[in-house]
Amino acid sequence: MDVTKKSLVGALKTTADLLDLLGVGDDPFRAQAFRSAARSLEGVQDEVDVLAARAFAGIPKVGKAIAADLLEYVRTGVFGPLEDAASLIPAGVLSLFRVRGLGPKKIRALWDAGIDSLEGLREACRDGRVAGLKGFGAKSAASFLEAVEFALGAQERQHLSTAHEVAEGLCRVLDDLEPQVSGDVRRGLDTVRVARVTVTATPEGVQERLAGVVEGLEPVEKKPLFAGRVDGVPIEVAYAPTPGVRGALDLMMGGGTAYRESLREEAKARGFDLSGRGLKRGGEVLDTPTEADVMKTLDLPLRPAEYRDPEHDAVWEALPHPDALVTVSDLRGMLHTHSTWSDGAASIADMAAETVRLGHGFLGTGDHSRAAHYANGLSIERLQAQLKEIRELQAAGVPLVAGAEVDILDDGSLDYPDDVLAQLDYVVASVHSLFTLSPERQTERLIRAARHPLVTILGHPTGRLLLRRPGYALDLDAVMAACAERGTVVEINANAYRLDLDWRVALTWRDRVKFAVNTDAHVPGGLKDAKYGVMVARKAGLTPAHVVNTLEREAFLAFVQAQRAARS
Repeated sequence: MDVTKKSLVGALKTTADLLDLLGVGDDPFRAQAFRSAARSLEGVQDEVDVLAARAFAGIPKVGKAIAADLLEYVRTGVFGPLEDAASLIPAGVLSLFRVRGLGPKKIRALWDAGIDSLEGLREACRDGRVAGLKGFGAKSAASFLEAVEFALGAQERQHLSTAHEVAEGLCRVLDDLEPQVSGDVRRGLDTVRVARVTVTATPEGVQERLAGVVEGLEPVEKKPLFAGRVDGVPIEVAYAPTPGVRGALDLMMGGGTAYRESLREEAKARGFDLSGRGLKRGGEVLDTPTEADVMKTLDLPLRPAEYRDPEHDAVWEALPHPDALVTVSDLRGMLHTHSTWSDGAASIADMAAETVRLGHGFLGTGDHSRAAHYANGLSIERLQAQLKEIRELQAAGVPLVAGAEVDILDDGSLDYPDDVLAQLDYVVASVHSLFTLSPERQTERLIRAARHPLVTILGHPTGRLLLRRPGYALDLDAVMAACAERGTVVEINANAYRLDLDWRVALTWRDRVKFAVNTDAHVPGGLKDAKYGVMVARKAGLTPAHVVNTLEREAFLAFVQAQRAARS
């Protein structure tokens, strides 16, 4: 399996956390060395093969020892320092990193107190042991109890990006067997239980290709598939031994349980038997090499993969054909991006260059406002200096629009005054604090921001972090109604840890509001996350006409001006 830059950075960051947790060694700065190397590597635009060819030399903050470990990781798939650190920590203690609010220091305190698993933490929160620990208290115990319950519920799922990368890697390994990404990833679910791929091959052929690639590879009893793990991610590779049964296999592997059962019942009612081993009538296996062949034989319409969820049952036939849905190549503006002016890892010019290299039209800046002090948010003076740089770059031909991600304050007002906001080409307004306000106050807060005459886009509207924390409590329909009333665009944040707005909400509101598929990229590589936001948009039945950043630069600027004029 190929090692990606994301996995390299993740290995460095995780190693730093584990070293902080262990607190061992003579060098107190070792953990920081890994953390600094991760941030530096994030800002490098070269791909992994280029970096490996020069043995990771010349990257700031990446010393010779770390460079050698990174090169070994690319060659073998094993990052030595991470394996060494993880071997000293019980698996249950490692699982505590899944709990929102727990960092290495607090996990160490829990470990020292004998709390060494998610289940153990839940019990300790309930029986008062956590409240009694130094540095915790009753309020912390209540917060951690809620967070650990969420973590326990999420522990069997993966982020879409993680499963997608694993599935794509399997497809490369199985390249000569007509592989196709299947299951939850193909459907574009926001979190994924298992990374699934289908192929046309004998079981022996599959086993031969995956030997040494998949951990714990085993055939699944009575099913045409193998299961195992890749980098800890559960995988399934389903096989059609002959091309004639591939269509049935893809249908059965390409939908959820309810979809599969519905298809089986439909087939049975028509005198057929449908399973992953083929479409049969009277015991005879019929030749159906594609999903379309199966559905034609059954005299049923073919339901696109994006629409194979219960929420689509009553509406999918009225939604656009997949050929009409928005694609990554339709996106012209990469809006809501960050640079070294705030907490990004690359300059505006470098982010713009990568945008163009990826085939998009222009970059929309979106650095943090002054309230986001933790993210090096821009004071008014620094924002003015940034605007000066942007206008100079524009004059030099760099395709940019000037924006900011402006904090929504506790009362719904914005972090910059209106005369400053008016100087920006567009404005993203987002919540980054006070997640625990009452539902009523939180709703009022977002409605006021959505109605602001200079707000172009409402950023990550619910504040959720998938598998980490739920969104804040609010009346989301009331907020969406305010956006519809004022013509405020709603963001689909493409960062795979957010995917906020949820596709189900976007599906409900698709004909009443406009959307923007934004990467929220903090590094050049983050611009590629657009594909995950597009998966969300496609599940919601969105076409390019629903998405404002499919507009070319001048058309987008005209859209913003018309939006502002309509509110004046």
